[in-house]
Amino acid sequence: MWELGVILGEPTGLSAKYWTSRVNAFDFGAAWSFQRDGQFHFHCDYLFHNYEFFQVDPGSLPIYFGIGGRVRFDDDDSRIGLRLVLGAEYLTDAYPMSVFFEIAPIVDFAPETEADLNGGLGIRYVF
Repeated sequence: MWELGVILGEPTGLSAKYWTSRVNAFDFGAAWSFQRDGQFHFHCDYLFHNYEFFQVDPGSLPIYFGIGGRVRFDDDDSRIGLRLVLGAEYLTDAYPMSVFFEIAPIVDFAPETEADLNGGLGIRYVF
């Protein structure tokens, strides 16, 4: 199952998710950082979902956590880093849509060590 949509926050852009099972998924983002003069950002995370933490009806509200990598491109300040992701996603029963919120502390390790933080609210079409 795929999800495709947008994320608004830091950074803002396209968001995609590919479910490999009911509890595991790959998350992708291609976005722009408006805090950093429009630098392009790409990330890929492997996520684990817990459906037991919040019980909602209708739909489901799993919390998720995971780890991944990101690359941020700029003419003179490109970086590679590690992301730790924590979020929640509401999956509706009535419509093929999901709404999510996530926060992701980042440690860039190249070309130098630096801490950063991503976060945002998004919506995706499920197909």
